[in-house]
Amino acid sequence: MDIKDLITEQRNPNSMHIDTMETIELVRLINREDSKVSSAIERKVQSISSAIDQASSRYNKGGRLIYCGAGTSGRLGVLDAAELVPTYGIKPERAVGLIAGGLKAMFKSVEGAEDSNDLAESDLKNIELTDQDTVISIAASGRTPYAIGAINYANSVGALSVAVTCAENSTMGKLAKIAIEVEVGPEVITGSTRMKAGTAQKMVLNIISTGVMVKSGKVFQNLMIDVQPSNNKLVDRATRIISAATGKSIEEASELLKRANNHVNVAIVMGKTDLDLESAKDLLKQNDGIVGKVILNWKKN
Repeated sequence: MDIKDLITEQRNPNSMHIDTMETIELVRLINREDSKVSSAIERKVQSISSAIDQASSRYNKGGRLIYCGAGTSGRLGVLDAAELVPTYGIKPERAVGLIAGGLKAMFKSVEGAEDSNDLAESDLKNIELTDQDTVISIAASGRTPYAIGAINYANSVGALSVAVTCAENSTMGKLAKIAIEVEVGPEVITGSTRMKAGTAQKMVLNIISTGVMVKSGKVFQNLMIDVQPSNNKLVDRATRIISAATGKSIEEASELLKRANNHVNVAIVMGKTDLDLESAKDLLKQNDGIVGKVILNWKKN
């Protein structure tokens, strides 16, 4: 399909006169258009669920989440990867963001980088892609050569390939093992896919990565239990998480955090079971590091 025929390149009849609108009407228009994104994602929950299940299975065996894209799509992938490290306490190498043109493309356009299939293959080879990894390739149009190259190389090594696009029946969707094609319609500003398309991509990436983290034991109830208490704000957050999870007072939770050597998940197990540090760590290890399983099995015993 020619780029001029893509839904993301069509003119939006609702915004034909945005340049003469009063500011408040401009805001209302953009907000109304943005409100369509959630409904579009709702229509793709099955494919998103499949991506989470298959990606988490690989991740829990030591695989990585790898995001590939160009321009806005690439920046969103890099952002999602980067945010997982402080939020869930994972090692940086477990979530990798690749953007056409390298990290300098985060801040300045790198002409021609997105048009190269080979560049994506080279980038993935440089990080030694394996069949245990998941490659999430992102492009609003579903036809960006860099993103296509990422899918093709992922398929060739047996990695899970996931296409996140905003165009139905896209080239990327046809090539990937899982296609998530969220069609949000024409943009308020014609072709400006950093708007609805970018919002849709960000939301889908949030859902996928959050789902994988939940299934890898990084969440207990709805609490982030691998947050790294590396500054005063995060120490306070970690203490409140322990208090909420165990029913202990803030003072007791603070003491548990210290006794657990600043490991929130261990502190929660200690608080829920009254075990010492080493016993709590052993119990976590026996239950794949998942606090929910620890507590469930502890209650059974």
